[in-house]
Amino acid sequence: MNAPAAPQPAVPSPVGGGSAVRRLLRPLAALTAVALPTAFVALVDPNEPGHYPACPLLRATGWWCPGCGGLRCVHALARGDVPTAAHDNLLVVALALVLAVLWLGWVVGAVRGRPVRRPRPTARRVGALLLVVLLFAVVRNLPVGAGLAPPGV
Repeated sequence: MNAPAAPQPAVPSPVGGGSAVRRLLRPLAALTAVALPTAFVALVDPNEPGHYPACPLLRATGWWCPGCGGLRCVHALARGDVPTAAHDNLLVVALALVLAVLWLGWVVGAVRGRPVRRPRPTARRVGALLLVVLLFAVVRNLPVGAGLAPPGV
């Protein structure tokens, strides 16, 4: 008579272990976390005074900060008006595009059950991003960069 086989130790599943639905939970949760406030900004027009507070830097100095026009940009993007969004805040449009590409890569990796290479926040990358944001802020406040400044409301 044969002895019953001993249970095999659980082998850790690959990075994409589990069902596709389970692997998609995190990317879909991230999408929801972005979509809900975006939907609010799409519905509550930042172009109408009184809905959102004014930028404290703009109010105090008259200078456009890197985020000035960001809500109007998101409002325009949510409505599919890319030219207006780019005029309101080109930096937000560029960052939204980068984040959308990264999110799509995350979804594809989750569906395929493969690990996704995430960009690591190295000192060089963080420094480059801060430099881009700083240059954007400076240039949009110069006469040569007047096209980067959002329209006055």
